[in-house]
Amino acid sequence: MEEALSSLIGRLPAVHLQRNYLVGKLHRTVAGIRGEERMRQRFIEFQPDEDVHALWDVGLAIGSWKTQFDGIVLTNRGAIIIDSKNISGRLHFDDKTSEFYRFDSNDVKEVFDDPRIQLNKNIRFLSKWFARRKIHLPVNGLIVFTPKSCEFIARPKGKHLCKVYQMPEYLFQILKAFPLEAEPPNLLKIKKQIISGHVPYLRTPLCGKYYIEASEIRNSVQCQACQAYGMERIKKSWQCPDCGHRDRQAHKLALSEYFSLIDEHITNQAFREWCGVESRSVATRLLTQFDFEISGESKARKYSLKKRV
Repeated sequence: MEEALSSLIGRLPAVHLQRNYLVGKLHRTVAGIRGEERMRQRFIEFQPDEDVHALWDVGLAIGSWKTQFDGIVLTNRGAIIIDSKNISGRLHFDDKTSEFYRFDSNDVKEVFDDPRIQLNKNIRFLSKWFARRKIHLPVNGLIVFTPKSCEFIARPKGKHLCKVYQMPEYLFQILKAFPLEAEPPNLLKIKKQIISGHVPYLRTPLCGKYYIEASEIRNSVQCQACQAYGMERIKKSWQCPDCGHRDRQAHKLALSEYFSLIDEHITNQAFREWCGVESRSVATRLLTQFDFEISGESKARKYSLKKRV
Protein backbone atom coordinates (compact mmCIF):
# COMPACT_ATOMS: atom_id res chain seq x y z
CA MET A 1 0.00 0.00 0.00
CA GLU A 2 2.80 2.42 0.88
CA GLU A 3 4.64 1.82 -2.40
CA ALA A 4 1.45 2.08 -4.46
CA LEU A 5 0.48 5.39 -2.85
CA SER A 6 3.97 6.77 -3.42
CA SER A 7 3.76 5.72 -7.07
CA LEU A 8 0.36 7.33 -7.51
CA ILE A 9 1.47 10.61 -5.94
CA GLY A 10 4.62 10.63 -8.07
CA ARG A 11 2.61 10.20 -11.26
CA LEU A 12 0.01 12.87 -10.44
CA PRO A 13 0.36 16.42 -11.80
CA ALA A 14 1.94 18.90 -9.38
CA VAL A 15 -1.49 20.52 -9.00
CA HIS A 16 -4.25 17.94 -8.47
CA LEU A 17 -7.37 17.98 -6.30
CA GLN A 18 -6.48 14.66 -4.66
CA ARG A 19 -2.76 15.29 -4.05
CA ASN A 20 -2.95 16.73 -0.51
CA TYR A 21 -5.39 14.04 0.60
CA LEU A 22 -3.19 11.27 -0.82
CA VAL A 23 -0.05 12.71 0.77
CA GLY A 24 -1.85 12.69 4.13
CA LYS A 25 -3.03 9.14 3.49
CA LEU A 26 0.55 8.09 2.74
CA HIS A 27 1.81 9.63 5.99
CA ARG A 28 -0.87 7.79 7.96
CA THR A 29 -0.08 4.53 6.18
CA VAL A 30 3.64 4.84 6.96
CA ALA A 31 2.82 5.68 10.59
CA GLY A 32 0.54 2.64 10.80
CA ILE A 33 3.25 0.34 9.43
CA ARG A 34 5.76 1.66 11.96
CA GLY A 35 3.22 1.20 14.74
CA GLU A 36 2.61 -2.41 13.75
CA GLU A 37 6.37 -3.00 13.70
CA ARG A 38 6.63 -1.64 17.27
CA MET A 39 3.74 -3.88 18.26
CA ARG A 40 5.41 -7.00 16.87
CA GLN A 41 8.69 -6.11 18.56
CA ARG A 42 6.91 -5.64 21.88
CA PHE A 43 5.16 -8.99 21.42
CA ILE A 44 8.52 -10.70 22.08
CA GLU A 45 7.97 -9.86 25.75
CA PHE A 46 4.90 -12.12 25.86
CA GLN A 47 6.46 -15.42 26.88
CA PRO A 48 4.15 -17.52 29.06
CA ASP A 49 5.14 -20.94 30.37
CA GLU A 50 3.38 -22.72 27.52
CA ASP A 51 3.46 -22.95 23.74
CA VAL A 52 2.65 -19.77 21.83
CA HIS A 53 2.34 -19.29 18.07
CA ALA A 54 1.71 -15.88 16.50
CA LEU A 55 0.43 -15.33 12.97
CA TRP A 56 0.35 -11.85 11.45
CA ASP A 57 -1.71 -10.37 8.59
CA VAL A 58 -4.00 -13.38 8.21
CA GLY A 59 -7.01 -13.49 5.89
CA LEU A 60 -9.65 -16.19 6.36
CA ALA A 61 -12.99 -16.92 4.70
CA ILE A 62 -16.23 -18.68 5.49
CA GLY A 63 -17.90 -18.86 2.11
CA SER A 64 -18.14 -15.28 0.83
CA TRP A 65 -17.53 -13.84 4.34
CA LYS A 66 -13.88 -12.76 4.41
CA THR A 67 -12.06 -11.27 7.36
CA GLN A 68 -8.56 -9.84 7.85
CA PHE A 69 -6.71 -10.26 11.14
CA ASP A 70 -3.76 -8.11 12.15
CA GLY A 71 -2.66 -10.92 14.45
CA ILE A 72 -3.82 -14.26 15.85
CA VAL A 73 -2.05 -15.63 18.92
CA LEU A 74 -2.50 -19.36 19.57
CA THR A 75 -1.95 -20.70 23.09
CA ASN A 76 -2.85 -23.95 24.84
CA ARG A 77 -5.72 -22.21 26.60
CA GLY A 78 -7.19 -20.15 23.78
CA ALA A 79 -6.71 -17.91 20.76
CA ILE A 80 -6.25 -14.14 21.10
CA ILE A 81 -7.06 -11.83 18.20
CA ILE A 82 -4.96 -8.65 18.02
CA ASP A 83 -6.52 -5.66 16.27
CA SER A 84 -4.10 -2.75 15.76
CA LYS A 85 -5.40 0.82 15.45
CA ASN A 86 -3.35 3.75 14.17
CA ILE A 87 -5.41 6.53 15.79
CA SER A 88 -3.62 9.25 17.72
CA GLY A 89 -4.88 12.12 19.86
CA ARG A 90 -7.18 12.17 22.90
CA LEU A 91 -9.45 9.13 22.63
CA HIS A 92 -12.98 8.91 24.00
CA PHE A 93 -15.25 5.87 24.32
CA ASP A 94 -18.80 6.91 25.18
CA ASP A 95 -20.62 3.92 26.69
CA LYS A 96 -23.95 5.78 26.73
CA THR A 97 -24.00 6.49 22.98
CA SER A 98 -21.60 3.73 21.85
CA GLU A 99 -19.59 6.42 20.03
CA PHE A 100 -15.81 6.47 19.64
CA TYR A 101 -14.09 9.73 18.78
CA ARG A 102 -10.85 11.63 19.21
CA PHE A 103 -9.60 15.19 19.50
CA ASP A 104 -6.44 15.78 17.48
CA SER A 105 -3.54 18.13 18.25
CA ASN A 106 -5.61 21.03 16.90
CA ASP A 107 -8.52 20.13 19.20
CA VAL A 108 -10.62 19.04 16.21
CA LYS A 109 -13.12 16.27 16.95
CA GLU A 110 -13.31 13.29 14.61
CA VAL A 111 -15.70 10.33 14.94
CA PHE A 112 -14.54 6.80 14.03
CA ASP A 113 -16.16 3.40 13.86
CA ASP A 114 -16.05 1.82 17.29
CA PRO A 115 -13.14 -0.72 17.18
CA ARG A 116 -14.94 -2.85 19.77
CA ILE A 117 -17.62 -3.67 17.18
CA GLN A 118 -15.01 -4.89 14.70
CA LEU A 119 -13.23 -6.94 17.36
CA ASN A 120 -16.51 -8.62 18.38
CA LYS A 121 -17.17 -9.50 14.72
CA ASN A 122 -13.69 -10.96 14.39
CA ILE A 123 -14.13 -13.02 17.55
CA ARG A 124 -17.44 -14.44 16.26
CA PHE A 125 -15.87 -15.16 12.87
CA LEU A 126 -12.83 -17.01 14.25
CA SER A 127 -14.99 -18.96 16.73
CA LYS A 128 -17.19 -20.11 13.86
CA TRP A 129 -14.16 -20.86 11.65
CA PHE A 130 -12.74 -23.02 14.45
CA ALA A 131 -16.07 -24.80 15.05
CA ARG A 132 -16.33 -25.82 11.38
CA ARG A 133 -12.94 -27.52 11.71
CA LYS A 134 -13.73 -29.06 15.10
CA ILE A 135 -11.05 -26.92 16.75
CA HIS A 136 -11.96 -26.60 20.43
CA LEU A 137 -10.25 -23.36 21.38
CA PRO A 138 -11.96 -20.34 23.03
CA VAL A 139 -11.38 -16.97 21.37
CA ASN A 140 -10.85 -13.52 22.88
CA GLY A 141 -9.30 -10.33 21.57
CA LEU A 142 -7.23 -7.25 22.26
CA ILE A 143 -7.29 -3.81 20.60
CA VAL A 144 -3.85 -2.20 20.47
CA PHE A 145 -3.49 1.51 19.69
CA THR A 146 -0.09 1.85 18.04
CA PRO A 147 0.64 5.63 17.89
CA LYS A 148 2.92 6.98 20.60
CA SER A 149 0.81 10.14 20.75
CA CYS A 150 -2.51 8.72 21.93
CA GLU A 151 -4.19 9.26 25.28
CA PHE A 152 -7.23 7.46 26.68
CA ILE A 153 -9.58 10.09 28.14
CA ALA A 154 -12.57 7.79 28.60
CA ARG A 155 -12.12 4.02 28.41
CA PRO A 156 -14.88 1.42 28.11
CA LYS A 157 -15.39 -0.99 30.97
CA GLY A 158 -14.86 -4.69 30.52
CA LYS A 159 -13.01 -4.41 27.19
CA HIS A 160 -9.41 -5.23 26.43
CA LEU A 161 -7.71 -2.26 24.78
CA CYS A 162 -4.30 -0.79 25.41
CA LYS A 163 -1.22 0.99 24.07
CA VAL A 164 1.72 -0.87 22.56
CA TYR A 165 3.86 -0.83 25.72
CA GLN A 166 0.93 -2.30 27.72
CA MET A 167 0.25 -5.14 25.30
CA PRO A 168 2.24 -7.99 26.94
CA GLU A 169 0.55 -7.40 30.31
CA TYR A 170 -2.90 -7.41 28.74
CA LEU A 171 -2.13 -10.59 26.84
CA PHE A 172 -1.17 -12.27 30.11
CA GLN A 173 -4.47 -11.12 31.67
CA ILE A 174 -6.48 -12.56 28.78
CA LEU A 175 -4.49 -15.80 28.89
CA LYS A 176 -5.14 -16.26 32.62
CA ALA A 177 -8.88 -15.75 32.08
CA PHE A 178 -9.11 -18.69 29.68
CA PRO A 179 -10.24 -21.97 31.29
CA LEU A 180 -7.64 -24.69 31.72
CA GLU A 181 -8.16 -27.57 29.32
CA ALA A 182 -7.50 -31.13 30.44
CA GLU A 183 -5.76 -31.97 27.17
CA PRO A 184 -3.73 -29.26 25.39
CA PRO A 185 -4.66 -28.74 21.73
CA ASN A 186 -2.31 -29.49 18.88
CA LEU A 187 -1.24 -25.92 18.18
CA LEU A 188 1.04 -26.81 15.26
CA LYS A 189 -1.87 -28.53 13.52
CA ILE A 190 -4.15 -25.53 14.13
CA LYS A 191 -1.44 -23.16 12.88
CA LYS A 192 -1.06 -25.19 9.69
CA GLN A 193 -4.84 -25.12 9.16
CA ILE A 194 -4.87 -21.33 9.47
CA ILE A 195 -1.93 -20.96 7.08
CA SER A 196 -3.50 -23.29 4.52
CA GLY A 197 -6.80 -21.40 4.81
CA HIS A 198 -5.18 -17.99 4.33
CA VAL A 199 -6.94 -15.85 1.72
CA PRO A 200 -4.74 -12.99 0.43
CA TYR A 201 -6.24 -9.52 0.60
CA LEU A 202 -6.99 -8.28 -2.93
CA ARG A 203 -6.47 -4.54 -3.20
CA THR A 204 -8.49 -2.44 -5.62
CA PRO A 205 -6.26 -0.51 -8.08
CA LEU A 206 -5.82 2.91 -6.50
CA CYS A 207 -7.10 5.01 -9.40
CA GLY A 208 -10.45 3.25 -9.10
CA LYS A 209 -10.42 3.46 -5.32
CA TYR A 210 -9.81 7.22 -5.31
CA TYR A 211 -11.88 8.02 -8.43
CA ILE A 212 -8.90 9.19 -10.48
CA GLU A 213 -9.02 8.72 -14.26
CA ALA A 214 -6.06 6.88 -15.79
CA SER A 215 -5.67 9.82 -18.17
CA GLU A 216 -4.95 12.11 -15.19
CA ILE A 217 -1.70 10.39 -14.23
CA ARG A 218 1.66 10.32 -15.97
CA ASN A 219 2.53 7.14 -17.87
CA SER A 220 6.01 5.98 -19.05
CA VAL A 221 8.85 4.10 -17.36
CA GLN A 222 10.61 5.76 -14.44
CA CYS A 223 14.40 5.91 -14.09
CA GLN A 224 15.46 4.56 -10.71
CA ALA A 225 18.75 6.47 -10.88
CA CYS A 226 17.40 10.04 -11.19
CA GLN A 227 13.64 9.36 -10.68
CA ALA A 228 12.75 11.01 -14.00
CA TYR A 229 9.95 9.58 -16.13
CA GLY A 230 10.24 8.81 -19.82
CA MET A 231 12.87 6.08 -20.21
CA GLU A 232 13.23 5.01 -23.85
CA ARG A 233 13.48 1.48 -25.25
CA ILE A 234 16.92 1.25 -26.94
CA LYS A 235 18.65 -1.98 -28.06
CA LYS A 236 16.91 -4.43 -25.69
CA SER A 237 17.30 -2.07 -22.75
CA TRP A 238 15.83 1.10 -21.28
CA GLN A 239 17.76 4.34 -21.24
CA CYS A 240 17.00 7.55 -19.39
CA PRO A 241 17.22 10.62 -21.63
CA ASP A 242 18.00 12.81 -18.61
CA CYS A 243 20.91 11.00 -16.93
CA GLY A 244 21.79 8.24 -19.43
CA HIS A 245 21.19 5.41 -16.94
CA ARG A 246 20.42 2.04 -18.60
CA ASP A 247 18.29 -0.72 -17.11
CA ARG A 248 17.19 -3.89 -18.92
CA GLN A 249 14.39 -4.58 -16.41
CA ALA A 250 12.98 -1.08 -15.90
CA HIS A 251 9.62 -2.17 -17.34
CA LYS A 252 9.19 -4.61 -14.43
CA LEU A 253 8.52 -1.79 -11.95
CA ALA A 254 6.32 0.02 -14.46
CA LEU A 255 4.19 -3.11 -14.84
CA SER A 256 3.90 -3.47 -11.08
CA GLU A 257 2.73 0.14 -10.86
CA TYR A 258 0.16 -0.43 -13.61
CA PHE A 259 -1.42 -3.33 -11.70
CA SER A 260 -1.39 -1.31 -8.45
CA LEU A 261 -2.80 1.86 -9.96
CA ILE A 262 -4.76 1.18 -13.15
CA ASP A 263 -6.19 -2.32 -13.62
CA GLU A 264 -5.86 -5.97 -12.65
CA HIS A 265 -5.25 -6.86 -16.32
CA ILE A 266 -3.10 -5.39 -19.07
CA THR A 267 -3.21 -5.79 -22.85
CA ASN A 268 -0.43 -5.40 -25.37
CA GLN A 269 -1.81 -2.03 -26.42
CA ALA A 270 -2.20 -0.82 -22.83
CA PHE A 271 1.39 -1.90 -22.09
CA ARG A 272 2.68 0.02 -25.12
CA GLU A 273 0.78 3.14 -24.10
CA TRP A 274 1.89 2.85 -20.46
CA CYS A 275 5.58 2.21 -21.14
CA GLY A 276 5.99 4.11 -24.41
CA VAL A 277 6.79 1.11 -26.61
CA GLU A 278 5.95 1.41 -30.31
CA SER A 279 6.49 -2.19 -31.46
CA ARG A 280 3.75 -4.73 -30.76
CA SER A 281 6.23 -7.62 -31.06
CA VAL A 282 8.61 -5.99 -28.56
CA ALA A 283 5.74 -5.50 -26.14
CA THR A 284 4.73 -9.16 -26.54
CA ARG A 285 8.29 -10.31 -25.87
CA LEU A 286 8.51 -8.17 -22.73
CA LEU A 287 5.14 -9.32 -21.41
CA THR A 288 5.89 -13.01 -21.95
CA GLN A 289 8.98 -12.73 -19.76
CA PHE A 290 6.69 -12.91 -16.76
CA ASP A 291 4.58 -15.73 -15.35
CA PHE A 292 1.23 -14.07 -16.01
CA GLU A 293 -2.18 -15.64 -16.33
CA ILE A 294 -3.17 -15.21 -19.99
CA SER A 295 -6.71 -15.03 -21.32
CA GLY A 296 -8.20 -14.11 -24.69
CA GLU A 297 -6.72 -14.32 -28.15
CA SER A 298 -4.83 -11.99 -30.49
CA LYS A 299 -5.45 -8.29 -29.80
CA ALA A 300 -7.93 -9.12 -27.02
CA ARG A 301 -5.33 -11.07 -25.03
CA LYS A 302 -5.04 -10.03 -21.40
CA TYR A 303 -2.17 -10.56 -18.98
CA SER A 304 -2.94 -10.79 -15.27
CA LEU A 305 -1.03 -11.44 -12.07
CA LYS A 306 -1.55 -14.97 -10.81
CA LYS A 307 -3.60 -15.14 -7.63
CA ARG A 308 -1.56 -16.18 -4.62
CA VAL A 309 -2.83 -19.07 -2.56
